[in-house]
Amino acid sequence: MPLYWGDLHNHCGISYGFGGLENALQAAKGQLDFCAIIGHASWYDIPARTEGLEYLVDFHKEGFAKLRNHWDYVLETVKSFNVPGEFVTFQGYEAHSSKYGDHHFLSPDDDFPLVEGESPAAIVEKLAPRRVIAVPHHVGYTPGYRGGNWDRFSAAISPIVEVYSKHGSGMSDQSPFPYYHDMGPRDSRSSVYAALARKLRFGFVGSTDHHAGYPGSYGDGRLAVLADAKTRESIWEAILARRTYAVTGDKIECKFTMNGLPMGSETTASQRRFELNVTACDQIDKIVVYKNLRPWKVVNGELLAGQSSGVSQTAGKYKVKVELGWGNNKAGFEWDAIAEVRGGKLAAVETCFRGRSILAPTPELRDDPTMNALGNRIVSQSDQAVAWSCMSFKNPTTLHPHTAAVILEVEGDVGTELHIKANGAEIKTTVGELLGGNRTVHLQPYNSEAIMVHRAIPQQAYTVSEVWTDTLAESECDVYHAEIKQVNGQCAWISPIYVLA
Repeated sequence: MPLYWGDLHNHCGISYGFGGLENALQAAKGQLDFCAIIGHASWYDIPARTEGLEYLVDFHKEGFAKLRNHWDYVLETVKSFNVPGEFVTFQGYEAHSSKYGDHHFLSPDDDFPLVEGESPAAIVEKLAPRRVIAVPHHVGYTPGYRGGNWDRFSAAISPIVEVYSKHGSGMSDQSPFPYYHDMGPRDSRSSVYAALARKLRFGFVGSTDHHAGYPGSYGDGRLAVLADAKTRESIWEAILARRTYAVTGDKIECKFTMNGLPMGSETTASQRRFELNVTACDQIDKIVVYKNLRPWKVVNGELLAGQSSGVSQTAGKYKVKVELGWGNNKAGFEWDAIAEVRGGKLAAVETCFRGRSILAPTPELRDDPTMNALGNRIVSQSDQAVAWSCMSFKNPTTLHPHTAAVILEVEGDVGTELHIKANGAEIKTTVGELLGGNRTVHLQPYNSEAIMVHRAIPQQAYTVSEVWTDTLAESECDVYHAEIKQVNGQCAWISPIYVLA
């Protein structure tokens, strides 16, 4: 089955997010195969409007009313962008809950009414007979403080759980990407690991929870599905079957099977033959396959890099990231860029475009329907060159990038040349030079936007193919899942395979 990439949880100005709905859907088409634009619909146990909570309560209730007043328009617009084989959309909206944790409700059915309820199960019941699932998200927050409620979790209505978003990673209290939003820190009791320790069964997904109408915003969360075709029915079937996994941003290609059964499967077997195939987007740092939350098999990235050093001088495939940004422009800096490959071939291009970095409303922020019309796109592409336009912003902090990039997959050797031009600046280099390190250039003398051509990564350092066998049943339900981390910090979390005794 092919892989398709999506975002099932992105917000825009249809409720208390920002930016136009059509612009959000156009942005999604630029770098995803499917998406759902989610409006905020309700909060059954919202806090009382007491001193200090006026703004919080008001912007939520105003957002809920805005979605209700425009719901028919939202349904029709989302429906109009669904074109089988080209781009797939799903209907959906979100309900907050202090007690049960936040969920967004997804459906492939266009006659999807807005309803409210005390619990996720109550909302799903009201939506019958329409097809619908309830997806828990940012589950790692404190229980009772909009964190995951595993006591009330039902796999029957929640086949997938959002394990990563702009909030951070909810896998465990030790996972990379901690929670730093004003909703608070992570709590291990509501983590994904706590749910797996209970043998609860679900698939992993990532999505942005981005509030400025830019689905798939790089680094904020995406998901992959293994599906028969790029259609609503096929992707919906894959989601229900848990053939999903989460990534932070890079489209890390993964296939994880046991006895030929894909990720998300639930089966019985005494002889368990696992296969893991990974094609990453940067040098692999570490891969860990967990059995019942304990490391079972580990692939060390340093060893991969060492093995590749002797063969990286020969003809082969290399990945090179071209990143644009930096500078002091908070309003956005427009780029026009081209990358040419000489003495080799441009085999593929992956975009790493971001939307404006907005997670929640603030009193000074006002909606502008065009704020998510950033012009990020591939202008032209051949086997020798790619031209693109994009917008970057001043990095919010020294630890939070707001750059834009493309990842080039180049077929060639150490003599293959790369010529990068953007906004009058130029870098000329070779694969051989980039194997030793990156190259940068600035547009202005100081506090300037800049271009960085990352070091070249040979195929042997970004691909893994492993086979393992296990015959030891440790419990009534053994849970196997894989986690992948690249040197650049981008990660993937692969849905578990559940083996029953």
